[in-house]
Amino acid sequence: MSEYTITRTGSQRHRIAVIDGPNMSNLGARSKKVYGAIGSLDDLKAYVRDYGASLGVEVENFSSNHQGDILEFIHESADRVDGYIINPAGLTTVGEGVRHALEDTGRPVMEVHFANIAASAGGARGLGGGSIQSSFTHTATGMCMGMRQYSYIGALTALVFSLDDVGFLGGAAE
Repeated sequence: MSEYTITRTGSQRHRIAVIDGPNMSNLGARSKKVYGAIGSLDDLKAYVRDYGASLGVEVENFSSNHQGDILEFIHESADRVDGYIINPAGLTTVGEGVRHALEDTGRPVMEVHFANIAASAGGARGLGGGSIQSSFTHTATGMCMGMRQYSYIGALTALVFSLDDVGFLGGAAE
């Protein structure tokens, strides 16, 4: 069996903004079945930031329980970041303003969820109340869900590799 190592094709130090929405501030106290043993939102932020550093990218974390704060962050960060990862959390079904702001940036957006939001109630990594329809999915570049904190790692890896692959996201910037 051959060993396979994943390496980036680019060397640009991309800046990726990771946004965590309402209720993620309560991460350590949430259902262990769905959210696992991660202790806090700060632990998650450090985990993703450290992984980003290992990829050679800068991760800028932002979190808020308030939609207006998230909108302001997106508006002021659009010119300095290369892409976004968002866990809309409590805004998943109602965050049209945030979704629209992300779309307006023209940057690629990865949607992440700890839970598998499409799973039926009681399903593996699903939400207790059953599946929900995200208002973000139809305009997101991609999505990783159901893998707890590893959803962020999958999304970050995919986003960075797609940014390195100029043809994948539609060629050079206009």
